[in-house]
Amino acid sequence: MTEHEHYEAVVVGAGPGGAAAAATLARYGVETLVLERGVEAGSKNVSGGIIYGEESAPVTIDDLFPDFREAAAERPVTRYYIHNVAGDRVETMDLTSLHDHDTEWADAVLRRKMDSWLEDRVHEVTRETGGGLLTEVRANGLLRDDDGEIIGVTMDELDPIEADVIIAADGVNSELARDAGLMDWEEPDEWFQGVKAVVDLPPEEVNDRFALADDEGVAHLFSGDLFSDVRGGGFLYTNRDSLSIGTVFHLDSLVAERAEPHELLDALLTHPLLAQWLGDDYHEREYAAKLVPDSKKVALRDPHEGRLLLVGDAAGQMQAQGPIIKGMNHAVTAGALAAEAFAQSTARGKPEQVGERYAEKLREEGVMEKLRPRGYDLTRTVAERDDVTDALDSLLTSRLGRLGVRALGSGTLERLYGSPLLLSIAPDTRTPYVTLPTVVAEELGTRVTDTNRVEPPSLEERIGELTYDTDVGNPHIVLQDDSYEASGAAVAACPVSAEGFGGGCYRDEFVRTNGDERHVVSLDTQPCVECGTCAVVADTEWTHPRGGKGVSYDDG
Repeated sequence: MTEHEHYEAVVVGAGPGGAAAAATLARYGVETLVLERGVEAGSKNVSGGIIYGEESAPVTIDDLFPDFREAAAERPVTRYYIHNVAGDRVETMDLTSLHDHDTEWADAVLRRKMDSWLEDRVHEVTRETGGGLLTEVRANGLLRDDDGEIIGVTMDELDPIEADVIIAADGVNSELARDAGLMDWEEPDEWFQGVKAVVDLPPEEVNDRFALADDEGVAHLFSGDLFSDVRGGGFLYTNRDSLSIGTVFHLDSLVAERAEPHELLDALLTHPLLAQWLGDDYHEREYAAKLVPDSKKVALRDPHEGRLLLVGDAAGQMQAQGPIIKGMNHAVTAGALAAEAFAQSTARGKPEQVGERYAEKLREEGVMEKLRPRGYDLTRTVAERDDVTDALDSLLTSRLGRLGVRALGSGTLERLYGSPLLLSIAPDTRTPYVTLPTVVAEELGTRVTDTNRVEPPSLEERIGELTYDTDVGNPHIVLQDDSYEASGAAVAACPVSAEGFGGGCYRDEFVRTNGDERHVVSLDTQPCVECGTCAVVADTEWTHPRGGKGVSYDDG
């Protein structure tokens, strides 16, 4: 084979998982090169989002970067609520005790600010060991030797690079994970889709409207019938001078209900409950979207292949169990453990054991039990059957079920909602996401009488406010089958497309040829936000844009 430039370690992706891996490798004196496809770390990343410092975690982000919380985060999350919604009736429960379980600290973050700060620190520490960090470089695949063994990465912008270990922290749409055959895009029920708006609000208004001090923040979650029958819910997190407001839904449910993500977000933004926080001066500064792996189904128990180790979303390490939403902290832990596994295996003269050692560390530190709880594996085969869901919903909505909800009362239900064990085994059905919270609100809730005057931007306006560097002549998505039957689900499910909207990525039309009429789908990748939704629900060939190209988020 041709000789290539060689590093001891290559880390792909400069988000929290990649930053943790690179910083840990540098502490061991490992020569490390970090590759980031955005113009700056964070420019391609989206999160709700809260990053946690768990008490049980072997490594937290502030262990690796002591100034992190003060310099890179928004507000500490000190209170946590869930709102059960049925029309204009709402029953609110305090889940702060659940939020505080195993929590040393938790901070709201915006990814562009957080990741770019981490990028500077990572660049400093990796240069000290002979490496560094390169932006606008897309790792598009794995370099293999003549025997098919992974020995490095290939890129659009540079010649291939060899490495003794490759740590892929390149996100939910990891091309390295798919090249290795470790992840796929086959099943919509294995993914969530998150859509978010960042809303301007001066610090003094955040404090006033949410009754906070400067060093306090709050998280609000929403579930019930305001999203019709789509399984999932909404969130609101307070930042220093803005709000992160969004929705997260099971992708298969979005497709089944033909729900449009931007309309579901608008249903939350315009609900009377939010009038007290949004006021009459609503200004949306960024619209964003991403896929989220459902770790209960897809978190890899053995996230490695040869020299390749996967961390974070690339390995499905996103814990989304009802109101428990944790991903970035698990990516940090996994990145640090992957780096430790390489350093220790190499020191013992057994580099070939790095993958097994990494997987063992994930199990020993309890990460895999959080991501893939055994209780869920035991209950899902029964609890997620359609006939069982129908029976539970019928019982809950019956007179007997409603009497039971009233008898339990808000206090008992609040304790049940706050049980980490129950949440870890709850089925992914409409019962916990839609039916139960709706009945709770109907039977125990209070009517909200505020008038919400928010007028969300149109989808066209939202797309128009985003920053793009279009890679003219190099579309990163190609439709393999343009029939509506094969790819029509993307018209509604894509967060920048909609039925009857001609300015998004996907649109459908009827084409007449020789007297025959076909229902087809067309694609324009220019407004793409690179979430990957269409890769799952349509027949496409999907890759990331080349380094530095495509969408670039200001907040993320």
